[in-house]
Amino acid sequence: MPRNQFQRMIFALLTVIVTVHAYVFYSLYVVNGQTLMNVTGASSVIEAINIQGGVSMFGQMLPIWAIILIEFAFAYFFECTIGSPCSFKLASKVFNPKETHPVLFETAIICATVAIMCPLMSFVAAWMYYPYYLGFNIFTLLANWLKLVCFNFPFAFFTQLFFIQPLIRTIFKLIFAKDIKNRNMKNEQEESKQEPVKVTI
Repeated sequence: MPRNQFQRMIFALLTVIVTVHAYVFYSLYVVNGQTLMNVTGASSVIEAINIQGGVSMFGQMLPIWAIILIEFAFAYFFECTIGSPCSFKLASKVFNPKETHPVLFETAIICATVAIMCPLMSFVAAWMYYPYYLGFNIFTLLANWLKLVCFNFPFAFFTQLFFIQPLIRTIFKLIFAKDIKNRNMKNEQEESKQEPVKVTI
């Protein structure tokens, strides 16, 4: 687990890099892939995207790399300012970090993060992918938001819990292996100092 602001920023960066790519793939291929191919008559999703000149965002066609960069910017900002700090606070209200097993507490943080970030990013996506060429209606926006939450929440929960977070934690441990080793040694030394001295008669 990150122990300072720098480590939290790196952890969030790694998480967002993997998550944004996963969501773009999920949105374009799993959710909308068949529709894109049916509309354009293409035999693959990439071909369909190329035929229509990109992906519709903010009422205009943008290339996939631009979609990834824009979603990355939003996701990283919200993860650092809202998702990460609020998820820790929510998990701490349910479980005591000092008394709860680390695996259980980390799972609680993941669940809290999904509960915060999924509706938030789905709301942002509802604005970004709104069909502005048809005019704007607030009820259509809210309906699109609800639809995106229903699509994204199961995907977010299972991928974060079973794939993305275990992967990110493994990478994080490799990057900060020296710091983690020093921290564990320091904790062991502090625990040994606190152990009562046994007196034998």
